[in-house]
Amino acid sequence: MASAASAPPTPGNLKRIVAASLIGTTIEWYDYFLYGSAAALVFGRVFFPESDPLTGTLLSFLTYAIGFAARPIGAVVFGHFGDRLGRKKLLVISLLMMGLSTALIGCVPGYDTIGVAAPLLLTTLRLVQGFALGGEWGGAVLLVSEHGDANKRGFWASWPQAGAPAGNLVAVGVLSLMTTVLSDDAFDSWGWRVPFLLSAVLVMIGLWIRLSVDESPLFKEALAKAERRKREQRAEQLPFVAVIRHHWRDILVAMGARMAENISYYVITAFVLTYCVEHLDLDKQTALNAVLIGSAVQFCLIPLFGALSDRVGRKPVYLVGAVGVGLWSWAFFALLDTRSFPSLVLAVTVGLVFHSAMYAPQAAFFSELFATRMRYTGASIGAQLSSVAAGAPAPLIATALLGSYGNSTPISVYVGLSAVITVLAVLAARETRGRDLSAIEPEDSAEHPARTQEPAASA
Repeated sequence: MASAASAPPTPGNLKRIVAASLIGTTIEWYDYFLYGSAAALVFGRVFFPESDPLTGTLLSFLTYAIGFAARPIGAVVFGHFGDRLGRKKLLVISLLMMGLSTALIGCVPGYDTIGVAAPLLLTTLRLVQGFALGGEWGGAVLLVSEHGDANKRGFWASWPQAGAPAGNLVAVGVLSLMTTVLSDDAFDSWGWRVPFLLSAVLVMIGLWIRLSVDESPLFKEALAKAERRKREQRAEQLPFVAVIRHHWRDILVAMGARMAENISYYVITAFVLTYCVEHLDLDKQTALNAVLIGSAVQFCLIPLFGALSDRVGRKPVYLVGAVGVGLWSWAFFALLDTRSFPSLVLAVTVGLVFHSAMYAPQAAFFSELFATRMRYTGASIGAQLSSVAAGAPAPLIATALLGSYGNSTPISVYVGLSAVITVLAVLAARETRGRDLSAIEPEDSAEHPARTQEPAASA
């Protein structure tokens, strides 16, 4: 019998929690993706004007990649306190940090004004963004996963994941609007700053919503058990130490599962802007609109793939996405090379369909790998360590390969190899659908599989 603390919340309460997580992650990802899009379109000219266009873009993507280095650190710090103090408190802090750093990016003078201090300030604020996002993802998906029941966990937990395409949609949409109404000179001079400054307003909205939700019931139950152990003078390991000791295999699975998902996403949504503008000589608006349409489709698909993972399992859905994105990488660039807008839209949209099949079940899948008192730390570390090796250098590597070879073939090979790694990692994992999160103990990651509950028949 499920404990009271782990019993499903009322539908209205669950929807409010899902809405709070979705809006919060949308704002966080808006801030993060805005930087990637701006790096592809304008940062090279504003902060590295003495370089040729492709080198300037390469340097912009280098500052973009540096932000990923801070994400594992954020995962450890936020995971530690999130597992000790609660998910909600840390989510509020991460939102504030992200919003403030993004708004300040909009205030940084260009290279022509303050010289080398401009890219240094930009890089510092990017590090703060990465640190905040490292703690955001785990807390947001766990807040939903730990409130919902096992039967529909894939569906409900996928909604915070939908915040990624929603954030990208808003970021690209605002940039697209600015490039439409402003000349290139006005956009490069001040227009690009407006979307960054807008972040301050969005954060206020996100905070108001996040402060209205309650802490995870599973965490409250685990915290009460920890307090009893403390009164009994039984030592409790630090979350980081415990997760490395008991869940190291699950961390490796999560890292491998993220490789194709992370690399393909940043190639499809960030590098595509550079490829279209610098390599194909298309205008910014055309490339931005293709990503805009693809992101809108992805936002609708993620909950559907999440629900499908509740029916057929996390692994089958994830594998379809990994294999699909590896194969599609060849067709992706062939379609871009036609310079046809419908072909651009098709290339980006289908790529994001396959990405959605990986990204949608990921929240439930990773949540179901770790015990409650180390779940924030474990899920965050597994997700964010891979981002350093995958998402961080993806646009950088793709741009360097394009500059060295002058064509897209090496980039397709790069994405294909990442898909192979993800397929192997997912095949090595256990199927987690239907796991009772309150029943997962640290020993489960070794020889003792966790108890699962069979999905109940629909009413």
